[in-house]
Amino acid sequence: HTFWFRIWPAVHIIFSVAIFPSSALTAPHRFPYKAQAMVKANIVPVGPVVAPADVLNGSPLTPIPGKMQDTPQSTKTQLAQFAAGCFWSVELAFQRVPGVLRTAVGYTQGRTKNPSYDEVCSGETNHVEAVLVEYDPAAVSYSHLLETFWKKHDPTTPNAQGNDHGSQYRSGIYFYSSEQQAAAQASKKARQNSYNRPIVTEILPATDFYYAEDYHQQYLEKGGRNGRKQSAKKMCNDPIRCYG
Repeated sequence: HTFWFRIWPAVHIIFSVAIFPSSALTAPHRFPYKAQAMVKANIVPVGPVVAPADVLNGSPLTPIPGKMQDTPQSTKTQLAQFAAGCFWSVELAFQRVPGVLRTAVGYTQGRTKNPSYDEVCSGETNHVEAVLVEYDPAAVSYSHLLETFWKKHDPTTPNAQGNDHGSQYRSGIYFYSSEQQAAAQASKKARQNSYNRPIVTEILPATDFYYAEDYHQQYLEKGGRNGRKQSAKKMCNDPIRCYG
């Protein structure tokens, strides 16, 4: 009996691995927290941009890292990036704009690669919640996108929109070309006439854009927190409920 008592722990471990290999290898203390979170969110932890399936046509957005360029991303479409508080409602505002082909929400302008939502919310990575917009310049101008951006939020509140507070909610325009940069700066100057306080919107070159977890994509159109779907139809004027 003494012999079996001494060797039983080792026998138990061998038996557990042999009979239940998956549970033994994926125990929480054997699985790094970040990797575990990524697996649960169905996120591949590699590359500068990871595209989720897009609800408009089932295909992913073109995975192009955001870098300043003086040439269009393609001959037919262009990209734009905007940050105006919680990205859920900002995305829906752009989804409704005629000429906008696809949208995605994600994180940009930070110090680390492939951040998770929790890491961004901690404020330690300096990422901002942003919306990536792919649009047809023959159907909608960049100036019109800027108007949508300004109307969606209060650009005079630093690191905050409504009840949301933190650096991830700061106002920003991230340009892909010198033309976008000039248009953004001129638009900001003209918009300042509408406010008594200074506009704090940052205008910077677009950097790597990391797609947010799948459940954030087109969040309000899919129902938001309360399961009440909001229309993403073009030119829809229904009030946007920020959380669903």
